Amino acid sequence: MKLNALVVLLISLALPAPVALQAATPTVPTLKPVEAHALAAQASAELMSRFHYQNVPLDDALSSKILDRYLKTLDPDRVFFLQSDIDTFNSVRLLLDDAIRQQNLAAPFAIYTRYAQRQQERLGEARALLAKGFDFTQDENYQYVRTDAPWAKTGAELQELWRKRVKNDWLRLKLAGKDDAAIRDTLTKRYDQALSNSARIKSDDVFQIFMNAYAESIEPHTNYLGPRAAEDFAINMKLSLVGIGAVLQERDEYVTIRELVAGGPAARSEKIKIGDRIVGVAKDEQTPMADVLGWRVDDVVQLIRGTKDTVVALDILPADAGPDVKPTRVKMVRDTIKLEKQAAAKSVIESGGQKVGVITLPTFYQDVEAKSRADADFRSASRDVAKLITELKADKVDALLIDLRNNGGGSLDEAVRLTGLFIDRGPVVQQRNGKGQIRIEQDNEAGVAWDGPLGVLINRASASASEIFAAAIQDYGRGLVIGETSFGKGTVQTLLDMDEMAKSDKPTYGELKLTIAQFFRVNGGTTQLRGVTPDLPLARTMDHDRIGESSYDNPLPWIQIPPADYRAVGHPQELLPMLTARHQARTTQDRGYRDLLDDLAEAEAMRKRTEISLNAEARRKEREAQEAKLKARSEVKDGTEDAPVLRDDGLQAGERGLDSELAAEKSRKAARDVLLDEAARIMGDAADLLKSDTALAKRSAGVAATK
Repeated sequence: MKLNALVVLLISLALPAPVALQAATPTVPTLKPVEAHALAAQASAELMSRFHYQNVPLDDALSSKILDRYLKTLDPDRVFFLQSDIDTFNSVRLLLDDAIRQQNLAAPFAIYTRYAQRQQERLGEARALLAKGFDFTQDENYQYVRTDAPWAKTGAELQELWRKRVKNDWLRLKLAGKDDAAIRDTLTKRYDQALSNSARIKSDDVFQIFMNAYAESIEPHTNYLGPRAAEDFAINMKLSLVGIGAVLQERDEYVTIRELVAGGPAARSEKIKIGDRIVGVAKDEQTPMADVLGWRVDDVVQLIRGTKDTVVALDILPADAGPDVKPTRVKMVRDTIKLEKQAAAKSVIESGGQKVGVITLPTFYQDVEAKSRADADFRSASRDVAKLITELKADKVDALLIDLRNNGGGSLDEAVRLTGLFIDRGPVVQQRNGKGQIRIEQDNEAGVAWDGPLGVLINRASASASEIFAAAIQDYGRGLVIGETSFGKGTVQTLLDMDEMAKSDKPTYGELKLTIAQFFRVNGGTTQLRGVTPDLPLARTMDHDRIGESSYDNPLPWIQIPPADYRAVGHPQELLPMLTARHQARTTQDRGYRDLLDDLAEAEAMRKRTEISLNAEARRKEREAQEAKLKARSEVKDGTEDAPVLRDDGLQAGERGLDSELAAEKSRKAARDVLLDEAARIMGDAADLLKSDTALAKRSAGVAATK
């Protein structure tokens, strides 16, 4: 019966005659699974069923969840599929578990093919609307939040939705000052690019989407990584790769140089500049030059990356050259490129006569391969932070602030080692596996790298390893946690290399990131769902209903276990009444902080809206009110550099000129970071209070711990 149902699905999903579109429209890709996909799916199912923390069986109930998540991933706003499509897909709702076990992935690929067809239809219709234009005097609204909307029942209903969607795209550009000709050109390119991107999807992409729908139906942080994704993950963990040292971006069908890494082969060649376009790549001296015009960026990157000290050749079209100019051939020797922008960095902020050292840590990285080779200089977050602390101590800073905002985690080992820089031995975090067995991760190294006032700055995007570190610092009374409640991810993942298991000589089957344990604070609580609550809250910059563990539909629950055997070293909360009073008095007078609160309140109100007017006059009034507000702000500037105002220009990423994108990025980096400034001031206040009150310093020794 189940086999017959699958046959019925495949027949029902057979593509009808192509929709009449413009001649340039790419054809719908008919993608099929390969043997490696079937084997990887079956192996993943076995591993997840046996070793996942929750031990969820692959059965009909899970199959139903997989289908729903797969459809949500493909069409989250419900703007492509029809209800009739969903009814057809429901015929395999309880069959995907059998399909995975039996190595038959025809159904998810057939569903994707239908999605690609619907996408082509809708985008083709969108392009056709551009020739007609729109009447913006009508009073009608566009519902742009559709995650919970019903699927469209008819093609006409979906066409009406897309008419409003395209009308809104047009109106945004119109209000930004574009004329009709420029708007048609911009939107034609936009929809053509979307069609082109759809045509370049590969079987590996579809398989990864489906497998993540399966993995994330068990629990939010279990993932499947295809061979290419696994390679990128490894690069991000060790902060290095072998290549030419160029950041690439796709722009108008060209893979374009967006940034050059100082000291890398591309920069050293002095023959490649920002804005230049790559039109050909030869991965070695024996391979012919491949024409890469119209290729995906990741495909070009795969050719450029390689083995250290080998030669790669690029055909380069200069930024200011037309398409008919003969490209320049540049040969380079690949080298190890260090990703310094993702590494720990330091700065010093002076506040109230106190010098506060700031260490920004974007991720908890560790070069596992180099460490396993016993490389004495292996790269890691804790090692880099220790070096920066030494440098800041030489600068005679009075307090230290660790900025973990937007740090989504990384190595658990590094979270433990980083904590060990600030406590003198002891448990850091507890792990409980699926069998209920508890293991305690310890800092076993005597001494501390910093025993002065310490603060940890977090936001809603601080997760996992960031939360382990912040929670340990808080539980030990070693420092103050400042900011907003963190993400709430209290689970531990491990990477299972299926190529290694299969003894495959080349990347074929990918890796499985599997949740194997839950971590707990030394006090017995967990950050799961609840996150780390700051000792001193700052402005809440993110939507906690949509960002964080509690926003998922299937997170693990919050539970508690017995505390570990640890002793708090101080009571920094005694400083909080005085620090809070100073913070409140200061921020009421800080124009930048007040403006930030105002912007956040406005953003919160906007988030509650699900639709927008398509009447030009109504939208113009909204825009003028915003412009007047910004003008009023500029008239009372106090000499500080604000973050650049992001006025709606109607454009999407990649549609602006590269020069303007880079200039805006530079301006954002140069702008004042209001929350970092305030956190540094709080730590400056802490240092000041401890210096001026010896008795207070002794009582709150966790902020100024003496070992």
